[in-house]
Amino acid sequence: MIYTMRYFSPIGGLLLAEKEDALTGLWMEGQKYFLETLRGEKREDKDTPVLLLAKEWLDRYFAGERPSTGGLPLAPAGSGFRREVWDILCEIPYGGVTTYGEISRKLAARLGLARTSAQAVGGAVGHNPLSIIIPCHRVVGANGSLTGYAGGLEKKIKLLAHEGVDVGRFSVPKKGTAL
Repeated sequence: MIYTMRYFSPIGGLLLAEKEDALTGLWMEGQKYFLETLRGEKREDKDTPVLLLAKEWLDRYFAGERPSTGGLPLAPAGSGFRREVWDILCEIPYGGVTTYGEISRKLAARLGLARTSAQAVGGAVGHNPLSIIIPCHRVVGANGSLTGYAGGLEKKIKLLAHEGVDVGRFSVPKKGTAL
């Protein structure tokens, strides 16, 4: 059974999901890959302890605090490769940004490989089922482009600005798959 909760944030509606006492999803309503990992699962709206913890985390985040993910039981569904990428995303500090290439280099070093594909990293970042908590909005292109964002670039810009990032130093792509 999947338990869900709606959360109304400054960037719009969010849907949180829990399965087996761990947070498995946090999506912006209407985002690309919305509910991807819940397909075929039976759902029930319910305020569970895990979902209430996630709500408290979001309340603190949107109030300008810098809550740690350490107290949240997270269980995003994905391959080992994707989970490794998501672990690296969690290391990006509040108000910081990194590039797909930097993540690729870190991942290769962790896995003992000569290199990994920045495009594969981009795929993992784009399919992050725990938006905001696993901060995929903090990833930008090496050329200074904000690149795409499954929740939409407007929301990415709002999240970065909320964290104090000077978004004016980045360019906004004119075309792409996640604008």
